[in-house]
Amino acid sequence: MSELIIKNGFVYDPLNRIDGEKMDISIRDGKIVKTVKDSAKVVDASGMVVMPGGVDIHSHIAGGEVDTARLLRPEDHVKDVEVKTALTRSGVGYSIPSTFTTGYRYSKMGYTTVMNPSMAPLQARHTHEELADTPMIDKATYPLLGDWWFSLEHIRDGLIEENAAHIAWMLKATRGYAIKIVNPGGLEAWGFGRNVHRLDDQVPNFGITPREIIRGLCKVNTMLNLPHTIHLHTNNLGQPGNYVTALETMKCVEDLARDDKPIMHITHIQFCSFKGGDWRSFCSGAEEVSNYINNHTHVTLDVGQIVFSDTTTMTADGPFQFGLYHLTGNKWVNHDVETETSGGIVPFRYKRSSAVHATQWSIGLEILLLIKDPWKIFMTTDHPNAGPFFYYPQIMTWYISKDAREEVLSKINKRARKKSLLPSIDRELSLYELAIVTRAGQAKALGLKDKGHLGVGADADIAIYNINPELADPSKKFVSARKAFERAAYTIKGGEIVVKDGEIVKQVFGKTYWVDVKTSMPHNINDDIKKKFKDYWTVEYENYPIREGFLHSPAPVAIKAEV
Repeated sequence: MSELIIKNGFVYDPLNRIDGEKMDISIRDGKIVKTVKDSAKVVDASGMVVMPGGVDIHSHIAGGEVDTARLLRPEDHVKDVEVKTALTRSGVGYSIPSTFTTGYRYSKMGYTTVMNPSMAPLQARHTHEELADTPMIDKATYPLLGDWWFSLEHIRDGLIEENAAHIAWMLKATRGYAIKIVNPGGLEAWGFGRNVHRLDDQVPNFGITPREIIRGLCKVNTMLNLPHTIHLHTNNLGQPGNYVTALETMKCVEDLARDDKPIMHITHIQFCSFKGGDWRSFCSGAEEVSNYINNHTHVTLDVGQIVFSDTTTMTADGPFQFGLYHLTGNKWVNHDVETETSGGIVPFRYKRSSAVHATQWSIGLEILLLIKDPWKIFMTTDHPNAGPFFYYPQIMTWYISKDAREEVLSKINKRARKKSLLPSIDRELSLYELAIVTRAGQAKALGLKDKGHLGVGADADIAIYNINPELADPSKKFVSARKAFERAAYTIKGGEIVVKDGEIVKQVFGKTYWVDVKTSMPHNINDDIKKKFKDYWTVEYENYPIREGFLHSPAPVAIKAEV
């Protein structure tokens, strides 16, 4: 039995409505408990901020697209090398770090749980091998199901219950956590060199529309009682005027909401909030998007905040990446995964001097600050698409400090600065609100009941930062705050001290969450799946599912479906 007590910290635990109270946190055998013995090991957090471990709802850290990007960009790694130490493995970064480097860098910032948001089901084995090789964090992964032929056929034929049963099978077969949808209908169209642009465009060969795909999978998600909503990358991502598509997407499922609970998560909303008819008239749609979210409860968002850096863009949205390739002339990879999904990768650099890039930077901040309820929107960079995740501490300072925002604002393109809404926004997030958008809100949206809080029974995943809110205002001392967020005073994972003063002191390997959905559908569903495998796939049905025992440290979430 191991016991630990964190004493005298300023605790920010929004799920338990604790706002900077000076208190102790007791830990036994990896869980938070009411009390421990006097002999428990003590961590003195006097004059420090204590929060639940960070949770990242959307970060591309494993899988086929990440691997391919690493091969595509040796220059990305040469400039950023992690040297082996007595405790840690060597590795490389920058925007697409190797597995060990990914885990170390998250842990040093106080992060303990990261969700990989894009997995081609056919590549599930290797994705899980990489996740297992990523130390320090718990994780999960979302299979891409929005353009899966099984699902498209069932939606076309109105077989929603059968679709739900097949998706339950797929989630188990791939050890997935949530239904991921990317450019619904567009990925299937891309297999024929086409795309869809409106919610009511026809998907080639299936005679259905993006609207029907979104609504159908939203209904499936509800039938299956999945802990997370559908996780959606909208149509027309990255195109001027696409805020209209984003709003139409949110509206198209309003009538499916239950009891004011979220039924849709739109990811990297910054990329979906563009106004203007072309790049010359490009401007922010943040106000329109934020107004909608402020008046509705059925949608959550994450930001996809731009940082000014060299990075690597990667997404299952193959047609978007093809357009980006033509826009930049950079290297480009295009990929198609049998009957399941597509993909693309293009290196990219966001520049302060670019009016478009600077406006994108502003849009992300505008949306987060204009949305009144921090439980509706969460911090991400859509790593690595809008920037590497290790820029999170910088972004946190933009959230808590208007001075920090104005420092960057003074250096960006003049045309973008003139259009920006940021000078008119005085809001600065409190540390309590920051804890919501970086951990508590994300854990709640994911349905991870043991994460994102410090109540009795929670996993003892804790971040301690060298910030004393009694002695200094972090909105004014934002440089010091950024340094504190970059190098956690302590990161505690599963009740063990794994980081001290920003350095790894113990290497651990986390759990992999997946949903084990029980349905009451007849067993002959498997006969249909087996037949389709013979018709569609190059892989046999028997070889497709991940076998029991393959995951190194599985954490199945048992779910009883309504079908």
